[in-house]
Amino acid sequence: MDADLSGPRLRRCVCPGSYDPVTLGHLDIVARAGELFDEVVVAVLYNPDKSGTFSADERVELLRASLGDRPGVRVEQFAARLLVDVCDELGAGHVVKGLRSGADLEYERPMALMNRHLTGLETIFVVADPQWQHVSSTLVRQVSAYGGDVSGLVPEVVLEALAKRRG
Repeated sequence: MDADLSGPRLRRCVCPGSYDPVTLGHLDIVARAGELFDEVVVAVLYNPDKSGTFSADERVELLRASLGDRPGVRVEQFAARLLVDVCDELGAGHVVKGLRSGADLEYERPMALMNRHLTGLETIFVVADPQWQHVSSTLVRQVSAYGGDVSGLVPEVVLEALAKRRG
């Protein structure tokens, strides 16, 4: 099937994730998505039956504080919903996901294919900047929980919130 490249510029995308917590790698992907799209919706997806390090409301607050008043970027949260439904509601035809490694691609590829099967939603993969390839929310949480220094990996507001969690 030939792609129709004559249409209008890509308008809106969704950068989905749990963002528990947001890292500088996440912020890099959002900024790079902003170079491709007129509007980026950072979608905090969560399962209300599961508890995370931060509540969904806290994640949204941390993201908004970390992103500042970046034009064309907004943060919203969605509970227990399919990504294709979120994108349909937002009028977004594209998802942007960051890839740190081949393992990320193997994890993300079936979801991207299912989303395209369900509604035609396209996923654009952005390769992580090498300086962030080792950074994940899981590792940040684990290192921080044991008192390790995660400065330089997360925004300052997240660093402060993690320190409060440790007590």
